[in-house]
Amino acid sequence: QVQLEESGGGLVPAGESLRLSCTGSRRPVGRYAMGWFRQAPGKEREFVAGISWSGSSTYYADSVKARFTISRYNADNTVYLQMNNLKPEDTAVYYCALDLSDRARRDPTFWAYWGQGTQVTVSS
Repeated sequence: QVQLEESGGGLVPAGESLRLSCTGSRRPVGRYAMGWFRQAPGKEREFVAGISWSGSSTYYADSVKARFTISRYNADNTVYLQMNNLKPEDTAVYYCALDLSDRARRDPTFWAYWGQGTQVTVSS
């Protein structure tokens, strides 16, 4: 079992930045992808960004491309999400996740482990 813990959420005005962090309690055997999803009230959980084990492959939702950057530091089993130029529509609970296949798939059903989530609220 892997426990993921997110931090870094908060309330910011539109145009500002936040950096989310997520650390896993242990490293699974093999290579695995990590990523971020978000869920706004009344909406389904959606893929935000994913990153392969090596960090050489990154994937983004169209809505955040060019504003968000995902990165990881395997030595600490940590993944980050730098969010710039935040918009009110980015308001959601953000979840960290781990995909044992290292494919960083956009379908949340393929991800094995999840954090509890951290709230991000962007005011207009």
